[in-house]
Amino acid sequence: MRIKTITCHDVYNSGASLQAYALMRYLEELGNEVEIIDYKPDYLNNHYKLGIIANPKYEKNLMLKMIYLTLKFPGRVLALRKKIKYDHFRDNYLKVTKKRYISNSELKNNPPEADIFICGSDQIWNSKFNNGKDPAFYLDFAPQGKIKASYAASFATDRIEESVRDITKERINKLDYIGVREISALNILEDLGIDNGIQVMDPVFLLSKETWLNMAYEVDKKQKYIFVYDFDGNELIKEIALKVAKKKSLKIYTVFKSDYSDKVIKGMGPIDFISYIKNAEFVISNSFHGTAFSIIFEKQFVVVNRKEAINTRMRDLLSVLKIENRLISENYNFNNLIKDINYEEVNKYVNERLEISKMYLDRVTCIKDQLEECNEEKGIVCN
Repeated sequence: MRIKTITCHDVYNSGASLQAYALMRYLEELGNEVEIIDYKPDYLNNHYKLGIIANPKYEKNLMLKMIYLTLKFPGRVLALRKKIKYDHFRDNYLKVTKKRYISNSELKNNPPEADIFICGSDQIWNSKFNNGKDPAFYLDFAPQGKIKASYAASFATDRIEESVRDITKERINKLDYIGVREISALNILEDLGIDNGIQVMDPVFLLSKETWLNMAYEVDKKQKYIFVYDFDGNELIKEIALKVAKKKSLKIYTVFKSDYSDKVIKGMGPIDFISYIKNAEFVISNSFHGTAFSIIFEKQFVVVNRKEAINTRMRDLLSVLKIENRLISENYNFNNLIKDINYEEVNKYVNERLEISKMYLDRVTCIKDQLEECNEEKGIVCN
């Protein structure tokens, strides 16, 4: 089958890049011809531009604007190293359409050719962001008669904004198959009156541990470390990192600048991300994909909630896998925190959820005029 996927694939975020790759590759492993739609609307296309004014108050005054850009310039030049790694990953791992689209209307006027369109994964339906309000991420552009499905689409919150409630319901109802990433997303669908959704695993789980290991590289073989991935400068993460480092005699590696790390990993790209997790002795993060790859690589880890209200992603993943105790609050018990995770049990739950996820994708890719293939080989009934 010819399949086109659409997601936030090129936003200079390791999780976004890796989940886009994972879904593409898994669908290819099923024997499909797959491309990611190169969709880059303006709101997703402002990364690493040297002249961007992020704060509008500096835009109106020429002098303030020049001071702002001068102060930002050195950091933005250094950030270009990171951009190069993401661009390399996109060019070498992601198969994207030759044509780049910048709006849903452009997609509707000249849609890419496919038998099946799949939107997802990651926070494509997060109504706090522009992508959650963009009809393209609900496959509004897909021609009539084509299969339309979501895979592991995430709202990222417990509820969607009231202002987009009705239009979101209308758009999701037009999909032939609805696969969401979090249990909380099923609750949102139910609240919208949609009862045919299914919870599936993030695409990164669809690929084997060995696949990811082969993509990663060795890091600091002589140095044992804690990998800290903290978006917020969280004081609780700092406290835990220092305690674990002392208890286990480990160095602390952080992705973002901090006053307590032994090493700051600069210019991290997607391959660096999985490599530093793979080689870590312990992982502390408030990142969904930091959590996901800790599980894939069977690492000891803890998760701390983000300041943003997008914590359902980590909470629901840990709940599905019966390791809710890895989500830490201020009242944590340190002795419980450093107890080893029983991955024999965790992998059992991962495999159970993966079986459901893979059967869902089998059903999505099962075209009615190929009954003998999808019924006999996959044991799936086409409806």
